[in-house]
Amino acid sequence: MAAIDCGTNSIRLLVADLPDPSAGPTAPLVDLSRRMEIVRLGQGVDKTGRLAPEAIERTRVALADYAAEIEKFGAERVRMCATSATRDAANAGDFRAMVEQTLGVTPEVLTGDEEARLSFTGAVRGLPADAKPPYLVVDIGGGSTEFVVGTREGGVQAAVSMDIGCVRMTERHLHGDPPSLDETAAAQADIAVAVDRALAAVPGREAATLVGLAGSVTTVVAIAQGLQEYDPERIHHARVSYEQVADVTADLLAKTCEERLAIPVMHKGRADVIGAGALVLRVIMERAGMSSVIASEHDILDGIAWSLAETSG
Repeated sequence: MAAIDCGTNSIRLLVADLPDPSAGPTAPLVDLSRRMEIVRLGQGVDKTGRLAPEAIERTRVALADYAAEIEKFGAERVRMCATSATRDAANAGDFRAMVEQTLGVTPEVLTGDEEARLSFTGAVRGLPADAKPPYLVVDIGGGSTEFVVGTREGGVQAAVSMDIGCVRMTERHLHGDPPSLDETAAAQADIAVAVDRALAAVPGREAATLVGLAGSVTTVVAIAQGLQEYDPERIHHARVSYEQVADVTADLLAKTCEERLAIPVMHKGRADVIGAGALVLRVIMERAGMSSVIASEHDILDGIAWSLAETSG
């Protein structure tokens, strides 16, 4: 199976086999290839309402590479899901035509609710035993953040998507390098309003464990751990405290983009927006009253792949 997740900031590929049935109900997929490219598809969407032609072209180049990878492994089923940027864009048809020509499948533009449910499915499978349910799973993307509450056995109880992502918040508020205190305060206020609405809707404050997904969270956790290189195995299911998240956030917001690029675990395409992503995580922890967060490298991409497994019977 091949799953592609095309978000506001990055496009990612997972080619995987199903686990052996004897491995049990919580066994993860067997990864054959897991890749990520930052293409910034959502560049300027919050302001213009349109996908920039150069952003579509960057995405096409990455997608052509992924198509070759899918063919190499001989994936039998392919599903591509596009998220926040293509929900918002007036010229989404241009993007869809490009995908059909490059990949040979039609991209599915997910609703926020679908996005949240797939993220939850990918994230909770295989969580460690000390992660007590119910879970609040937050997927901090480029354009939006999904909030999902549920349990492994009962599935999703409630889900909501809010338009607070690291790219959107950076473009809307954090213009300085580094951002000014006033810019940071404005971003924090904007995020807090959205987070409070989300936590009331899902209901997030009743959850026992916070699980954080996507590049903003895994990067913050990698920095908090003091890693000298990005190591998915050490990041996956690592638990860090609110104090660590707050310290990393303050440090990132005080640095210039060039200084952030010098951080060993920083992806070059994330350095300009990581401050906003960290701020979203910190505000969620504050408003939800969470003392720690568990990072998961398994997320919507795994959920998309599992959905293909279900349809294959």
